This record gives sequence, structure tokens and C-alpha cells, in this order.
Amino acid sequence: MTRTAINLYTVRDLDEPLLDVLDRIADAGYDGVQFAGFGEPTVAEVLDKLEETGLTPVSGAHVGLEDLQRNLEETRATFQERLGCDSAVLSYLDESYFADSETTNETISMVHRLSEKVEDSGWRLHYHNHDQEFVDLGDETGLDRLLRVATDVGLELDVGWALTGGEDPVTLLERYDDRIEMVHMKDMADGEFCEIGEGNVDMQACADTARDVGATWLIYEHDQPSDPAASLYHGAAYLNDL
Repeated sequence: MTRTAINLYTVRDLDEPLLDVLDRIADAGYDGVQFAGFGEPTVAEVLDKLEETGLTPVSGAHVGLEDLQRNLEETRATFQERLGCDSAVLSYLDESYFADSETTNETISMVHRLSEKVEDSGWRLHYHNHDQEFVDLGDETGLDRLLRVATDVGLELDVGWALTGGEDPVTLLERYDDRIEMVHMKDMADGEFCEIGEGNVDMQACADTARDVGATWLIYEHDQPSDPAASLYHGAAYLNDL
């Protein structure tokens, strides 16, 4: 069964306490929420709110590189042991990590080592792409090489960034079917952020393929919504119609 969720990055600029935002997320009709930090509430308060609303934490929590490298045990204790997130998603590596072939290879080696460290801790690592990972390495892209070398890393495919990077997201979903549990349903229009359904991504094809390959979460994300509250509700309605 494939469920719907929203990544909290989408509503980071919503001027409301997180617990109130979780009420909105449940009211909009999402099944779950993907965490990318908490802000002010305690984990206990978040757990109480999740029980009250019926929201499920997405299996993979978004975690930054520094926390994975320097605060792994503390981060894992919060998200895995207390919230039940069975994996971490490396949320972002900027363009400098994929500047050229040599740098990309160094980055891939780093991610591979990190995945082994995360696995040794009892967690699993997924990778969230943007467009810089699709650097041309001759016979493959940087993302292809990363997943070929780092065999234990799962892929949280961001369909909007994949299209912006020159790739067909449906093809990638099919290619990495056994590596994908979570799909970021982000729409893009000629490299610019837009509301889902208004861009160039074939969202219906992505949703259908994600279900076909056994993905468990379709996750709405909009990097720069002009009205985060409206975008939150629009995203839920759109995903629930796919």
C-alpha cells in the first residue's frame, strides 16, 4: 500500500508551532509526515500529537550530512528508537560535491563509507537527489555511479529534480525499483519550483510507477511555496486524486 505524506521542509516558513502544523497536515488528508528536524517541541510532545492526529512518521527522516557524521547516535536515538523511522535520508549535498568527475568520485566514496557507518549503528541510509547528481561521467551519471558503488544505499527519488537534471523520473523509478521506498512528488517547470500539477513532471505516471515498484510513500515537497498553508492543502488534494 502506498500512502501520502508531506515533508516538513515545505512548510518551514509557516509561522505556526510545529504541533499546530501537524494538525493542519492531518486535516488536509495526508497519511503521514516526513520529519526534517523538530524545532521547539519535545519528542514526547510530537509523539502525543501523532497519536492524537493519526499521522504516521515516514520511514525515512531527512538528516543533514553533519548530523550523520558527528551526531549519528543521538540522531538515530531520536528518529529510530523514539519515532520508529527505520532509516535516515541524506537530504542534500550541494553542487560542490559534484563539481567534476574526480570530486564526484570522492563524494561517492564518502557516501559509501557513511552508509556503512549508518548500517553499523543499526540504521539504513537513503539518498535524496537534486539535479547536481546527474553530472555526466561518460558512461553513467553521478547518481548511477553512487548507487552502483554504494550498494546498501536506498534512493529517495525526487521526481522534479530528476527531470530538471535531464532524466526521466519514470525510467529511474523502474531502474532502481528495489532501492526505492519513498518518492518525493515535486513538480518543476523549466527548472523552477511550482505547485504540483502545474509543471512539466508527469505526476500521474510517476505515482503509477511508484506504486508498481512497491514504494510505500508518495511525499509532497515544494521548496519555495508562495503560500505554504495553501500549498500544504493543495498537495494533499492532488496526491489523493492520483
